[in-house]
Amino acid sequence: MEFVNAADMARALKESGKIALYGINFDTDKDTLRADSKAMLDEISHLLASDPQARLHVVGHTDNQGTPDHNLDLSRRRAAAVVRALTSQYSIASARLDSFGCGLYAPVASNADEDGRAKNRRVELVKW
Repeated sequence: MEFVNAADMARALKESGKIALYGINFDTDKDTLRADSKAMLDEISHLLASDPQARLHVVGHTDNQGTPDHNLDLSRRRAAAVVRALTSQYSIASARLDSFGCGLYAPVASNADEDGRAKNRRVELVKW
């Protein structure tokens, strides 16, 4: 769970069609982007600027704390917040992005401890 620059994002998208990002942070149980997300949003904007034809799904994921319905809604709102930030603050055309939320339904680690839950709380970029 380390910082990923635009070149690494591009490489992962080319190789696997997606990349998990952990530098997009939200206030607890909210869809409000924290200020420390700016560096990652900057890199996503660099990625999109370097490939004007790129289109991405922004996919929100949560851990298993809370109800499934609440987490699904939260993940959708968080993904939409990322799209709003990219379109409003970075002038990325909205036609190049969409948002989707998976809630707790696509974990990449066990939710049995905090380390695993932290890995499950992520935003993924998926190539269209």
